[in-house]
Amino acid sequence: MADFYQNGVVTTMHNLTQRSTEDLEKELISFAKSRPLGLILPSLYSELQGPALSKIVRNLTNVPYLNQIVIGLDRANLQEYQHALSFFDELPQHHRILWNDGPRLQALHKKLDKLGLAPTELGKGRNVWYCMGYVLATERAEAVALHDCDITTYDRQLLARLIYPVANPLLHFEFSKGFYARVANDKLNGRVTRLLVTPLLKALQKVLGYNEYLEYMDSFRYSLSGEFSFRRDVLNDLRIPSDWGLEIGVLSEMHRNYGANRICQVDIADNYDHKHQDVSFESTEAGLSKMSIDITKALFRKLATQGHVINAENLRTIKATYFRIALDYIETYRSDALINGLSLDIHLEEQSVEMFAKNIMEAGELFNANPMQTPFIPSWSRVVSAMPSVLSELKQAVEEDYQEFSGHLKKPTLATA
Repeated sequence: MADFYQNGVVTTMHNLTQRSTEDLEKELISFAKSRPLGLILPSLYSELQGPALSKIVRNLTNVPYLNQIVIGLDRANLQEYQHALSFFDELPQHHRILWNDGPRLQALHKKLDKLGLAPTELGKGRNVWYCMGYVLATERAEAVALHDCDITTYDRQLLARLIYPVANPLLHFEFSKGFYARVANDKLNGRVTRLLVTPLLKALQKVLGYNEYLEYMDSFRYSLSGEFSFRRDVLNDLRIPSDWGLEIGVLSEMHRNYGANRICQVDIADNYDHKHQDVSFESTEAGLSKMSIDITKALFRKLATQGHVINAENLRTIKATYFRIALDYIETYRSDALINGLSLDIHLEEQSVEMFAKNIMEAGELFNANPMQTPFIPSWSRVVSAMPSVLSELKQAVEEDYQEFSGHLKKPTLATA
């Protein structure tokens, strides 16, 4: 049973009654009549080969309230794109696949690149950004959820609870962040959130003093979750980070653009697991090691915009303060694991904290060495201002790919697409 404690500046929506999926969906069907609902699925082609995405699609076939599903497909050749068309064909909702590696979307990408407005890095950030542009272009959904495609414990209730706060017209939320306990296979997971983000936020508050942004970030129970939902108007001015700082960057953008009373977090799952990243103790270019550097840089960038100086002197203090707080948290999590009969590898936990502490210094040095770095993909409002035809060209490219390669699939006209 969840608690009902409100412990931050954003509203927390708990799972107090274990309300049935059918009851939630009945309300969502009603909401969707006046506020059409959509879903974005950023996917690698390799995820079509695993069990998680197949389970997600099977669940989605029974979701009655979605007016649109947008799939962003990365790292796929023509044959793989055609396979993806068949793979997602069982979805009864209107759906389209953005073949990001296809010639049409690549041609549009090159046009944006000439204007200096294209995403510069491959990855989830770029995929999500193009999907958001497509949602704006089609205008089929007024509230949209987004979640990853590697959730092995997926069920329909996760989506229903995730989208509910922005779907219900009686609520005033523009953005909702999903949270859950990262427990699976009798282990306590979620190491980057537990052992990097939470203690780092506490350390930054100790070193820099009270900061509204840090209090806001510390209000989120699982700041690195890949599940969130938003009203469509949010997408115009949202700047998407292109690296592992995506989730932190989106929260930062919401803080910049909206008041805390327009933002909430919602408990979306009792049991959650997905594909795990390697720790990568040996390299800062992969796994949790790279993730920790990108996340820390994202926090430093945001604090710099507020006038805070991150230099060699206070960086050492931040690192030392973080290290002490993080080690104390390990003991806290050990106690929590023991009472719940879960396993926790203390040696691996402390190794991770040592790596994160080292990477905090690395992130600070990288941040100071390249002050002109622009890690954010431009907002869609800026892109449309520079290239007014971009959304119609994006919509047309996706539809032409579908029309040309869908084969036996029913082909609606552009007017209905």
